[in-house]
Amino acid sequence: MISRRQLLRSVGGLSAAGVSTAAYGVSEPVVRLTLTRYDLSPRQWPADFPLKIAVLADIHACDPWMSLDRISEIVDRTNALNADIVVMLGDYVAGLRHVTRFIPASEWAAVLKGLKAPLGVHAILGNHDYWEDKTVQRLGKGIPVARRALERAGIPVYENDAVRLTKDGRPFWLAGLGDQLAYLPARRYRRMAHVGIDDLGATLDKVTDDAPVILLAHEPDIALRVPSRVALQLSGHTHGGQIRLLGWSPAVPVKHGMRLAYGHLKLKTDVIVSGGLGCSIMPFRLGVPPEIVQVTLGAKGPVVS
Repeated sequence: MISRRQLLRSVGGLSAAGVSTAAYGVSEPVVRLTLTRYDLSPRQWPADFPLKIAVLADIHACDPWMSLDRISEIVDRTNALNADIVVMLGDYVAGLRHVTRFIPASEWAAVLKGLKAPLGVHAILGNHDYWEDKTVQRLGKGIPVARRALERAGIPVYENDAVRLTKDGRPFWLAGLGDQLAYLPARRYRRMAHVGIDDLGATLDKVTDDAPVILLAHEPDIALRVPSRVALQLSGHTHGGQIRLLGWSPAVPVKHGMRLAYGHLKLKTDVIVSGGLGCSIMPFRLGVPPEIVQVTLGAKGPVVS
């Protein structure tokens, strides 16, 4: 089966007959911005406890595909949702080489600092935030530049950690998993004996009471191991395949295929996989436009729009 990397790179070799399609696909990352809404009532979440979550994933800051102006637009659109809480699911740094400028972390983090919500803005890191930090890759440890930038902007970053939050006197837990692919490209540094830094057990051990739990996990694959104790898992990473036709993508980078590629899935916990905002490998999207995700918990039933 063709890999996502092979497929996306082949876009550059489209025939003349496909020029219009290619032009649309290349413009989509910088022109379109959609809102996808999920109204859910997970069985582990109290039905009379409404919580609106704004979700941002896979920004991949770079010029011209995800400029500071574009990120500012995303911030404004997100703030306009008046969500109770904003969560960011990783991959803030560029994931492709076809750029005119790699935007420094200090610059994109300064724009993301403009995000506002009553219960705050909370983040995890993604694989590219580790992969592009050559010092962290070489040493096999350390704090990536992306995390330092977010924390300097006042945005907490969770790595196998959890925080207890309260809305209207009612508590819930927000848990953030360490990235599952953090050191994959560092296998060339032979001292590396591990790939991910995720520890699901240690993360959930931070939950010390029976309040409902929301789990942030950049890669969605962990969903098959997440226990029913968790009400909702929010993930990104896949970009929905980045190319998606009639609900099918030949470029989904998850080992469980389309099952965990995009959208809402009910396992032991409810899972939502965002299509993300930026691009990886090639600046091309087709059939899966950049999206901000809004999740409302405590709703009467699943609604997607």
